[in-house]
Amino acid sequence: MKEHSKKKHRTNPLPRHHCGRFTGSAKRWAFLLAVAVTGTASISVARADEAQAKSLLKAMSDYLAAQKAISFDYDSNLEVVSTQQQKVGLASSGTLTLNRPDKLHATRTGGFANVEMVLDGKTLTLLGKNANLYAQVEAPGTIDQLVDVLREKYHRPVPAADLLMSDPYKELMPLVTDVKDLGSGVIRGIECDHLAFRTKEVDWQIWIAQGARPYPCRYVITSKKVTGWPQYTLDITAWKAGTEVPSDSFKLEIPPDAKRLMPGELPDLDEIPGIFSAKGTKGAK
Repeated sequence: MKEHSKKKHRTNPLPRHHCGRFTGSAKRWAFLLAVAVTGTASISVARADEAQAKSLLKAMSDYLAAQKAISFDYDSNLEVVSTQQQKVGLASSGTLTLNRPDKLHATRTGGFANVEMVLDGKTLTLLGKNANLYAQVEAPGTIDQLVDVLREKYHRPVPAADLLMSDPYKELMPLVTDVKDLGSGVIRGIECDHLAFRTKEVDWQIWIAQGARPYPCRYVITSKKVTGWPQYTLDITAWKAGTEVPSDSFKLEIPPDAKRLMPGELPDLDEIPGIFSAKGTKGAK
C-alpha cells in the first residue's frame, strides 16, 4: 500500500526587498540593512530546517522502537574503491525479521555469499550456505547487545543495525555536526521526507515514509575518510510491523555435513567478500 501525506514540504523562499531611489549614505544604509535582514532570515530558515529534520528523525525512531515485531526485504549496494581509484558496487539482497527484545532472523544473498543468521533468545547461529560452514555462540540478552557483540567482537554488522536498536535516534545523532531537511522524495511510489546529516567521518542520508508509519525507505552512508568517498546504500521494501509480520520459528536448520567454525572464521559472511583485500593484493585491484 502506498503511503502519502497531505502535507506540503517547505520551499522556504526568502523575502525580497525592493528599494526606491536613494542617494549617498542613505543608499549604503539601505544595502546594509537588506544584507542584515536576509542574513537573519537565512539563519532562521536553517535553524527551522534543522529542528524539523531532527523532529522527523525522532518520530521515525519512536515509531520503530514501539514496534515489537518488524519484517522487511532489503537490497544493498556496497561501494569498494580499488587502488586504481575504480569504484565497484557489490550488490546483495535479503530479508530481516525481529521480535523484540531478543529474537532476530536475517538473510543475505549476493554474488559471493548466501548467509543466514538467527538469534533465538539464547544462541546466535550463523550459516554460510555456499561454503557449508556454520558457527554458534551463546548470546543471551537483547538485540541491542547482540548488534554490539557482532559489530565489535566478530566484525559482523547486521543490515541497518542502527535502525533496529531500541533507540535509533540515540544511536544515530551523537556525532552529527550538520543537519538538513531536503524536502520530499519519492521511492517506489512512496512519498518520503529526505533528511541529510554530517559527522566528521561520514555523511548519511535517510528517506522516511510520510504518514502514520514513518519507516525508513532508503539509508545511504558515505565514508569521507576513505579515498573516493564510497557509499553504502540500503533500500527497504515490503515493510511490515505488528500483527502484519509473518510468524517465524527463529530456528535454523544446519545441514548434517556442515563444518562448524567460530563466528570470526566464517568466510564471506561480511558484505565485502574474501576476494577483495584491504590493500588490493588479490582479486579486484
